[in-house]
Amino acid sequence: MSEVNDRVARIQAEWARERPELDTSPMGVIGRLHRLASFLREELVALYARHGLGEGDFDVLAALRRAGAPFERAPKDLAVHTMVTTGAMTKRIDRLEAAGLVDRRASEVDGRGRVVALTARGLEVIDAAFAEHLDNERRLLAALSEAEAEQLQALLATWLRSFEGAPTER
Repeated sequence: MSEVNDRVARIQAEWARERPELDTSPMGVIGRLHRLASFLREELVALYARHGLGEGDFDVLAALRRAGAPFERAPKDLAVHTMVTTGAMTKRIDRLEAAGLVDRRASEVDGRGRVVALTARGLEVIDAAFAEHLDNERRLLAALSEAEAEQLQALLATWLRSFEGAPTER
């Protein structure tokens, strides 16, 4: 492996000097992932803001868009699909409804239930934002070859499964 000289490597070197009996190699992975996540989030949030959205707003609109026509889900399902509490989801829906991007209405399937649906404007916004989002992600991955990106994706998927468990276990 080539010599690495970044902030994480410098921190590891300092710890190696101060605590040579400890193996700091996990910091090489975790520290870099943590720093990358911070940089990536900043880049993604800036893109969402160009579309008048926050990170949570984008997640809700994307979850509705992925549902397929008529682009609606129950609020509880939205919370599951975006991994937030129902209370946080209510706030997001309120904000998106006020912006004219979603509507709330009675469910046609369950008369007691409610659904949240994309408005025509919401569909327009998420379609534009998502197309730009994918271009942005390609740009962010440009430092890796296609093979490296595929390898990293496979490694991360394996690692993530160890935390999330198999789909049937969730």
